[in-house]
Amino acid sequence: MRILCVGLATVDLVQRVTRMPGVNEKVQSASVDVAAGGPAANAAVTAAALGADVTLVSVVGAHPLGDLVRADLAAHGVTLIDAAPASDQPPPVSAVTVLDASGERTIVSHNAGSRAVPVPERGLPDADLTLVDGHHPALAMAAARAARRLLVDAGSWRPVFAEIFPHAEVVACSGDFRHPGAAGPGDAATAAAVAAPHVVITHGDEPVSWFSAGTSGLVPVPRVTAVDTSGAGDAFHGALAIALTHGDDLQTAIRYASRVAATRVVHAGPRAWLSHLR
Repeated sequence: MRILCVGLATVDLVQRVTRMPGVNEKVQSASVDVAAGGPAANAAVTAAALGADVTLVSVVGAHPLGDLVRADLAAHGVTLIDAAPASDQPPPVSAVTVLDASGERTIVSHNAGSRAVPVPERGLPDADLTLVDGHHPALAMAAARAARRLLVDAGSWRPVFAEIFPHAEVVACSGDFRHPGAAGPGDAATAAAVAAPHVVITHGDEPVSWFSAGTSGLVPVPRVTAVDTSGAGDAFHGALAIALTHGDDLQTAIRYASRVAATRVVHAGPRAWLSHLR
């Protein structure tokens, strides 16, 4: 099974603290981890850990920080196609602070923004399913047009989604997603505005909403004690991609992805949890 992920790759600096610092205050962290991050990159690592042949198309560049991203992706079985390998700009960086007692996190990040990146000269590889997160719009649009099957990670609204959603088979939104064309608040209004064949809306530890062919419902998520919620949504999307390529129906795919996301949140650190996947 071949999965193509297209979107953001960052350098994540993750520190665990016993309490969040206030303004002009310093606290000592209990641990420090550095890993590749970003929605597409984390989904790619998850899908690779679950047995897929995964390629990530993103922008890393020639800056020394990019070596951290390349090394982490290679160590976890993800093939990287860098759309701007000669760029001397640093890759996006996220500073993630995780509260030890609850697993909740605070993130300060500088993402790709409006940086224009062309499609690689050799084009995009073929895949059974393509996942895009909307970062690097030109790459996302090219991937959406070429995809056999398209899964969209819609964490928050991005203008390119207006062009991408018509190509999607499944759009997976976070509970914070707000479509500017929605008739009002609520999941049903969001799903109607997205107008994809299948829409999935996650709500953290609350049930996942789904909308498909005029029907809808809720899928409960496993009840666990969270230790680290960073990247849980990305893990959900990577696992959802796996389940869809296996031919699972939408509700079965959501249950599988929810179990994988639950495994993510009960283990500290960006990568240690992968060894607990079965």
